[in-house]
Parts: sequence; structure tokens; C-alpha cells
Amino acid sequence: MTTRKIDKDTLDGVIDNMISTVTDSKEQVYEIVQDTRSEYERLKLELEEVKVSVIEKIQNTSKLELLVRSARKRLMELDRDFKRYSEDEVKDAYEIAQQLQNQHNISLREEKALLSRRNDIERRLQSLLEQLRKADVLVARISVILNFLQDDFQQVSQMLEDAKQKQAFGFKLIQAQEEERLKLSHEIHDGPAQMMANIMMRSDFLIKTYRQFSEDETLKELHDMKEQVRTALTEVRRIIYDLRPMALDDLGLVPTLNKYLKTLEEYKHNTIRFDYIGEEHRLESKMEVALFRLVQEAVQNACKHSNATLIQVKIEFRQNQVNLLVKDNGIGFDVETSPKENSFGLIGMKERVELLDGSFELQSQVNKGTSVKISIKVKSQE
Repeated sequence: MTTRKIDKDTLDGVIDNMISTVTDSKEQVYEIVQDTRSEYERLKLELEEVKVSVIEKIQNTSKLELLVRSARKRLMELDRDFKRYSEDEVKDAYEIAQQLQNQHNISLREEKALLSRRNDIERRLQSLLEQLRKADVLVARISVILNFLQDDFQQVSQMLEDAKQKQAFGFKLIQAQEEERLKLSHEIHDGPAQMMANIMMRSDFLIKTYRQFSEDETLKELHDMKEQVRTALTEVRRIIYDLRPMALDDLGLVPTLNKYLKTLEEYKHNTIRFDYIGEEHRLESKMEVALFRLVQEAVQNACKHSNATLIQVKIEFRQNQVNLLVKDNGIGFDVETSPKENSFGLIGMKERVELLDGSFELQSQVNKGTSVKISIKVKSQE
């Protein structure tokens, strides 16, 4: 299965075809709606006529029923006193009664047919009305789609570029994860693992030969082994801190950031000024980790790329919001024309902020430094 990269011209052609297809579909739906509406209006008129006919027919049937009863009564009188009437009078009475009965039966059938027609028209009207409602919803949705295709797709080029950046960032992230794992494995192998192996060898040797040593030599060997254990433990704690600062859970965001930035200042030889505004309150653990990582990434970017002599980090606590500012006096860059290969850190920060439903603002000018502003809505643990 082969894949093809989609460029802007190809995408524009696809969008034009989509707009044309949707427009034609909209016109066809309009025609169907108009035909349905015409049929609906015609049936409404027919229903009114049928209702009038039903009333007239019911009245006519009722009249015929009365006449049939009267004719039957007349026949009963003839039967009771048959000798008083002539043969022609009896014959006429029977014929009239028969005609009235036939007319009544016909009227009943016509009344039943009209009632059935009325019910059928009412069902048809209900069905057409439902179709018209669905058609109105469909037309509205098609209009929304057309507006989206015609207006909102003006941003498609930027969306496509963002998608490419996100894909590149994903590959870069995978590469960074593998590099970090390799680095971590080397650190563990060359540090704590080597120390622990050395301690095991010395302990085995001490167990086998302790009788040959004096008490002072044995104590000295044990003290050396203790120092090696202490050093290994320090290394393990440093590696754990790089993975996730444990002080976050114990002390909170501000003390952990303060400690981290002081350590980074000593290591990188940059001046880092840290301030916070408002009263710090404990946040959800995952939120504190996210905020710490955002500051960490922004400061690392400034140390690595800006050649800054001063980096300012400010954090502001509000009731339901935390604002972060990381600003440097470095070389800066042109946000619009800067190459993208070194901006994966910024893309990652933006992605993380979007996942937290926050706002991310980047400002930079050549030789005027860079600032990163982040605002995130939070919930206090308290």
C-alpha cells in the first residue's frame, strides 16, 4: 500500500470538489423539499375536502337509515293487516324498502371509503411533515458544512503545517525518549551498578579473609564500603530526581522550582531569578508535575539557545488559575521565519498546554530576548 504526501494545491483541489459536491447535494435536497412541500399542501387541501364529504356522507347515511326504519315499519303494518291493502300497495312498499336499503348500504360503503381515505391522507401528511423536518435539519447541516468548507478552510494551510510539525515533533519525541533511556542506562551502569558490584566483590573478599585482618583494618574496609554505598545512594537519588523530583509531593511546586533553578544556575552559570506572586496552594499532583515540566523546558531552552545572561522565572497563583512567565535577555529570534528544527521544545510545550486546556503565548525579537507566557486553569487540592 503506497501513501502520497498532500500539498496545498492538491488539498485545495480536494476542497473545491467537496464544495461542488456538497453544493449540488444541497440543490437536490432543496428540490426534494419543494416537491415534498407541494405534495403536503395538495394533501392538506384534499383532506379538507374529504372531511367535508365525510360529514355530508354521514348525514346522508343517517337520513337513509331513518327512511329504512320507516319503510320497515310500513312493511310491518302491511304484514299485520294484509287484507286492507291491495297487491300493488304491498308491492310498492316492498320495492321502496328495498331501494332505501340498497341506498343505505351504498352510503355506508362510501362513508367507510371516505373515512379510510381521510385516515390515509392524515398518515401521509404526518409522514411528509416528518420528512420536511428532517430535510430542514439536513439543509441546515449542509449549510454549516458549506460555511466550514468555504470559510474555515482558509486556515487549512496553517493546519497542514501544524500537522507536519506535530508529526515531526512526534518523531523527535520518540528519538528523545530513546536517547534519554540510553543515557539513563549508561548512568546506572557506570554509576550505581559499578559501585554495587564493587561493594559485592569487597564484601565477599572481606567475608573470606576477615580472620587475616586486624580489627582496625576490618573497620577501615567496612567504612570504605559504607562510603561507596552512600555515594551509590546519592547517584540513585540524583537519577530519580531527574526522572521526577520527589520534593514535588513533599514540599510543593514553589520550593521544588526554587531548588531546581538554584542547582541549574550553579551548573549552567546563568543568572536565574525566581519570583512568585500570590499565596501558593497545593494542586493536583499531575498538575504540579506538568507546571514543573513546563518551567523546566522553558528554562532549558533559554540556557541552551538564547546565550542569555539573565533568565527570569515568575509564577503567579490565583484562585483558579496559575500564570507562568519565563523571560530571558538573550539573542532572541524571528518567530515567523525561524527554522523549525530547533523548535521542538516549544512545540512540545504548546502541545502540553493545549492538553491542559490552557493558553500559550510566545514572544521574541532578534537581540531583544524571548518570553514564554502560560496560563492554566487549576483546582486547589484543598
